[in-house]
Amino acid sequence: MQFTRSRGLRVGAVLAGSIALTSCSASETPAASDDSYSFAVLLASSENGYNQAFAEGIQKYADTLDADIDITVLNGGFNSDEQLAQLETAGTGDTYDGILLMPNDGVSIAAGFPLANGIPVVVGLNPVGPDISEMEPQVEGVISTIAQDPAVGATKQAEAAAEYCADIDPCKVALVVGQLNTALDVSREDAFKEVLGQYDNIQIVGTYEGLYDPDTSASAISNVLQAHPDLNVVLSNADQQTEGAQIALEDAGIDPADVFLVGGGGTQTAIEKTREGIWGFEYINFPVSQGEKAMEQLWKHLQGEEVETWIDTDTIGEIPSYVTTEDLSEYPDYTGEWVG
Repeated sequence: MQFTRSRGLRVGAVLAGSIALTSCSASETPAASDDSYSFAVLLASSENGYNQAFAEGIQKYADTLDADIDITVLNGGFNSDEQLAQLETAGTGDTYDGILLMPNDGVSIAAGFPLANGIPVVVGLNPVGPDISEMEPQVEGVISTIAQDPAVGATKQAEAAAEYCADIDPCKVALVVGQLNTALDVSREDAFKEVLGQYDNIQIVGTYEGLYDPDTSASAISNVLQAHPDLNVVLSNADQQTEGAQIALEDAGIDPADVFLVGGGGTQTAIEKTREGIWGFEYINFPVSQGEKAMEQLWKHLQGEEVETWIDTDTIGEIPSYVTTEDLSEYPDYTGEWVG
């Protein structure tokens, strides 16, 4: 994945425990002069579409600036230890003027703060610190968080599922979350269960790890359908996982429109499927806009301007974040910010 802006955006890859860049290595990148800047973008995974869209937004905003900007993207590979090591390296010396971080696990990566070189950090998607629900900066060095409490979106998704289940007894629900061991997805799972647990007619048949991957999720839901062919709802935090659920249903000869499919992320596929009535509810995220906002706050800080310490990502899109098929009929031209 290559972008260009002045010296451009380069993508790092985790190879044998080190960082290899598509052009010069990070250690060879010159420190910024008065009119040039070098930024590190630390992604949870540069192979994940949401993370890629976040990086795209960063580059998009950088392209509007009258400055020589060099951006290097580092791939955490969904490995919290690897990303922490990348943060500690970027936070040492004078290679970078700032960091834009999408944490794999915001709780564990807090151990890397404060940075040795004191450069500013803007965080996207989930906060850095012990409290996953606290959006204001919790650690020294983070100047802004562009995110929403994950329990907020998950609660609204679960409420939509509960509404669908109102006249079904029992209403069988399968939960699919990205990673079972990260604070971000644990918070989402907890919110799902807190809402659904209030209804005696709702039966949670299990919680499954989708790894933000259609194939993994399809396999999980295929197994669920063997035991529960009368499954009513698939409640997922990520569109890639909902895509996998749809595949599993179709492979089992079940019309996916007959099962209430809940997605999260706002991919172009999700918008299309929800608009068509194949999916029942969608939590739309705006990762390109999120990246733009992150870069904007970092830039303002470096220019000595006032920074917003928290930007609610549910408020930055051109349409509402929570939609049904009926809602999308009011926005016929909206297609989503990212592919997935």
